[in-house]
Amino acid sequence: LSQEAAMKYFLLGAYSSGFFVFGAAMLYGFSGTISFGGIVESMAANPGGNGLLIVGACLLFVGLLFKIGAVPFHQWTPDVYQGAPTPATAFMAAGVKIAAVGGLLRLCYVALGGLRWDWRPVMWAVAIATMLIGAIVALTQTDIKRMLAYSAIANAGFMLIGVIATNAAGLSGTMFYLLAYGFSTLGAFAIVSLVRDPAGEATKLSQWAGLGKTSPLVAGAMAIMLLAFAGIPLTSGFTSKFAVFEAGIQGGATPVVIVGVFASAIAAFFYVRVIVLMFFTERGDDAPSVVVPSSLTAVAIGVAVAVTVILGVLPQSVLDLADKASTFIR
Repeated sequence: LSQEAAMKYFLLGAYSSGFFVFGAAMLYGFSGTISFGGIVESMAANPGGNGLLIVGACLLFVGLLFKIGAVPFHQWTPDVYQGAPTPATAFMAAGVKIAAVGGLLRLCYVALGGLRWDWRPVMWAVAIATMLIGAIVALTQTDIKRMLAYSAIANAGFMLIGVIATNAAGLSGTMFYLLAYGFSTLGAFAIVSLVRDPAGEATKLSQWAGLGKTSPLVAGAMAIMLLAFAGIPLTSGFTSKFAVFEAGIQGGATPVVIVGVFASAIAAFFYVRVIVLMFFTERGDDAPSVVVPSSLTAVAIGVAVAVTVILGVLPQSVLDLADKASTFIR
C-alpha cells in the first residue's frame, strides 16, 4: 500500500510541478520577468491581457490546487494519506497544505490580483466542488486516515473562500485558518499513530469503538480535534471558519459561503460519528491498544490540544497578528 501511495504521489506530483513550471514560463513570455512586481506592471501596460497571461495563470493554478488537494485534483489524497507512514501523512496534511495555500495567496493577491475577474468564477466552482465532494465522500469512509484525507479536501475548499474573497479580511482569515488547521491536523495524526494492534496502526473506524473507556485522555484529545474540524464553537475550527465565511460575504462570495455552511453541517456528522464510536459504543474483542507515547509525541499532542482550545476561546490576539501580517503580504 505504501509503494502504491508513493508511486501515485510521485507521478501526479511530477505532472503538477510540470504544469506549474510551464505556467511560469508562459507568464515570463507575457511579461519578460517572473517577479511579481514585473508581472503586475506588464498587466497594467496591457490591460486587455493576452493568451499567454491567461494560459499561464491557469497552469499555475493547476499546480497549486493539486498541492492543496482541491477538486478535481484531489484523487491522490486519500490513497497517499492511507498508504504513507502517519508522520509523513501529518507533514503532507499540515506543512504542504500551508505552504501551497500561502503560495496561492501570494499569487492571487499580489501577482494576479488584477486578473481577479477572470480567475474568480473558476475558483468559485473549484471551492464549491471541493467542499461538497470532500464532505459527502467522507461520510462513506471506514478508515480513519481516509476520512481525515477527505476532511482535508473539504477544509481546502473552506480555505479557498478566503482566497476568492480578495480582500484584507480574506487574507488574514485564511492565515488564521492555516495556523489553526495545522495544529489540529498534527494532533489528530499523532493520536492516530498511537492506536495499534498486533499488525500495526489500527485505522479501521470499527476498531476505535470504546476507545474512550480504556484511554479517555487519548480519546478526549481526538474528540477536541474532531470538534475543531467540524467548526464547533470554543474551538479553533469555529473561529477560523467564521473568519473566512465573513470575509467571503464581504467579498461578494455569499453563494459560496452558503455552500460552505451546508458542507460544514454534513462534515459535522462524520466527525461526531467517530466521537460516538469512541465514547458510546461497546469495545470489541479485537480492539486495539493505545501505546504509551514518547515524550516528544506527548508534547506535540498537548501543544496541539492547547492551541486548538486557546484559538477557540481567546482568538483575538492571533487574529490581530494575522491582520498586521496581511499588510506585508499584500
